[in-house]
Amino acid sequence: MTTTGTGIVHLSEREPRVTGDEMVASLIPPPQFDDATFETYRADDTYPSQQEAKELLAAFAGSGAPAARGGFFRRAKKTPELKPGVYLDGGFGVGKTHLLAAIYHALPARRKYFGSFIEYTALVGALGYQKTVELFRGADLLCIDEFELDDPGDTMVMTRLLGELVASGTRLAATSNTPPNALGEGRFAAQDFLREIHAMSASFQTLRIDGTDYRQRSVDGHAVVLDETEYQRALEDAAAAGTVSDDDFSAVIAHLATVHPSRYIRLIEGLQAVGLRGVTRLEDQSAALRFVAFVDRAYDAELPIRATGVALDQVFGDEMLTGGYRKKYQRAISRLVALTHS
Repeated sequence: MTTTGTGIVHLSEREPRVTGDEMVASLIPPPQFDDATFETYRADDTYPSQQEAKELLAAFAGSGAPAARGGFFRRAKKTPELKPGVYLDGGFGVGKTHLLAAIYHALPARRKYFGSFIEYTALVGALGYQKTVELFRGADLLCIDEFELDDPGDTMVMTRLLGELVASGTRLAATSNTPPNALGEGRFAAQDFLREIHAMSASFQTLRIDGTDYRQRSVDGHAVVLDETEYQRALEDAAAAGTVSDDDFSAVIAHLATVHPSRYIRLIEGLQAVGLRGVTRLEDQSAALRFVAFVDRAYDAELPIRATGVALDQVFGDEMLTGGYRKKYQRAISRLVALTHS
C-alpha cells in the first residue's frame, strides 16, 4: 500500500497488508540511519563507554584499527577467537541504533539484514520457523534492534533461530530493550540474558553504553500541544505538500489492536505527518505497549506528530512509568517529544 499525492487520510481506515517477501525486502536500516557511520557517531566525552563501544564495534565491523594480537577485545588478556555477536546495552537516546546501523553499513557483506525484534518474529510467523532459517542461513550479518525479553515465546524462538544461524557462520549485532524491573534498574543483566539463550551464552560480547538522551539536548523537555486552530492550520499546511493523517487519538489506539505491530510501518507509509486529536492518558498496558510500537515506527520514519489534548509526554499512566516496562515508555516519551518538535 503506497500513498502518493496530497491530502488528509485516516489511520483508523487503513488496513495494511504485507507479504513475506516484502517483509524481507524491508530488513534494512530506517531512512534516518541511511548514512550512519562510526565517524558520524558523536561520542560524549563525559561517558567514556561511548567512545570505547564505538572503537570496539568499528573493529567488529572490520572498519577500525585491528585488534591487539590474541583476540578482538583488546582489553582482555587472552581472547582465543572473535565472538560472533555483540550486544549493545544502554539507556534510550545514547545512540545504540546509530551504532547498529554503522555496523551494517561498514561490514562488507553480500547478505546482511537489519530489523527490529518485532520484524524478525513477525517474519517467523509469516514464513514459519524452518523457512526463516533457510532464508537467513549463510547470511553474513543480522542486526536486531530492540531485542525484547518480555515475551518468553518470541524470545525462545529468536534465540533458537540465532543459535542455528551462528552455527552457519552468521555474525550478530543487537541492541537491548529489556524490562528494567526484571533486569535491574535500567541496566542490562548479562547473566539473565545468557541464561535465556542457553547455548548462545558464548556467542555474545555485551557492551554497556552509558550516557544521557541526545534527543533532549536540543529540544524542550515537553511535547508540543496545539489548540484546535493551531492543529487545523498545521495539518492543512502539511497536506498542501503531501499526505497527512488526521484521527481521534482513541480511534487510533483502538485500530492498533487490530493490526499486527509488524505492519505499523505500512500503516504510516506515504505520510508526511501524523495528526492526533484529543489525546488522553492511557491506563491499559496492552494499549500502551502497542502505542509504543507505533511511536517507534513513526520515529524510524521521521514523521512529525501534531496533537491536541493531553501532552504526549504525559500519555502513560503513573503505574506504567514505575513498572517493568518503564524503559520502553521512557524511550517512547523521548521520541514523542522529539517528533512533536520536528
